[in-house]
Amino acid sequence: MNKQKVFLALEDGSVYEGHSFGAELQTSGEVVFTTSMTGYQEVLTDPSFAGQIVIPTYPMIGNYGINEQDYESKGIQVAGFVVREECEIPSHGLSTRTLDEYLKSQDIPGITGVDTRALVRKLRSRGVMMGIIAVGENTPEALARLENMPRYDTIDFVKEVTTKEAFEWEPSREQTGPRIALLDSGTKFSILRSLHRLGCSVTVLPCTTSAEDVMELNPDGIFFSPGPGDPALLDYLIGTIRELVEKKPVMGICLGHQLIGRAFGAETFKLKFGHRGANHPVKDIETGRVYITAQNHGYAIDADTVKGGLEVSHINLNDGTVEGLRHRELPLFTIQYHSEASPGPLDNMYLFERFVEMVKEKMVKSHKGMK
Repeated sequence: MNKQKVFLALEDGSVYEGHSFGAELQTSGEVVFTTSMTGYQEVLTDPSFAGQIVIPTYPMIGNYGINEQDYESKGIQVAGFVVREECEIPSHGLSTRTLDEYLKSQDIPGITGVDTRALVRKLRSRGVMMGIIAVGENTPEALARLENMPRYDTIDFVKEVTTKEAFEWEPSREQTGPRIALLDSGTKFSILRSLHRLGCSVTVLPCTTSAEDVMELNPDGIFFSPGPGDPALLDYLIGTIRELVEKKPVMGICLGHQLIGRAFGAETFKLKFGHRGANHPVKDIETGRVYITAQNHGYAIDADTVKGGLEVSHINLNDGTVEGLRHRELPLFTIQYHSEASPGPLDNMYLFERFVEMVKEKMVKSHKGMK
């Protein structure tokens, strides 16, 4: 089947040609890459990729199709998808449709046939850039349109991906464990599944929920989720965090980690090309153990600005950036990477177990204090 020629133009004027798959539409966004060999369905549906055109470094994408078990949200979150080779005939017992069919179903454009090695080398040397997938126009026209579009770090994507209404995640009479209130900045289903598997009842709340409304639920613990964009734009969430951190045990992942750091006075900065994909080595400073992690973030905590009782608990062994924080006195800790993801072994599920144990310990102390 003949496919229409399209191209990806970056803000520095470089152009990468390919052929259209998915929806034949124009789109723009911050152009980023991810290094995972598998997991493209999770990438497509991860809310942290909102507003971004994503490039997998692995050359063939779509070879196991799309299934009904690996969604991380209710729909595709990426702005566009750029691959070296699209697999048109997937082979997997759980596959229900092709990658092309899935992108078309949600009006998400893709490009296949791109030299993704050259494109990733460009982003690693120059840093992430804004880009535009152009259909039926020339390069100067596309670049002119791109120049007038808002930049990624000026948009609050959290309000676009958060749940519009509070809901219970898979409510069940069998859930007799702690009640967790999760502030949704762009949470993944696998986080909710992980907490649910440990016996927690999870209430997912919009990102704009006030601290007062959170406490009216009388949760046993509070969770701040991952999400897209620049944490410096989210003062409304930082204010909520400041009101809650001393009231209940708290855990934060990725954007939640950054927001908690900022709530205590730390600063964040933008990474040159971010950490996205699998096999990122992270060291637990207390134990010295190294964990292999999955990551998806373009911003990081500045270690020199950590204060307010927080201390760095984990570091990235590739570049030394902060990968975790803990409080010296409060029942609170955060991680920058994704403990719910499985880049191979289930290295990091212990962090959810640690959070639940921390919550249970606080519940026991509160119960004894009431007697």
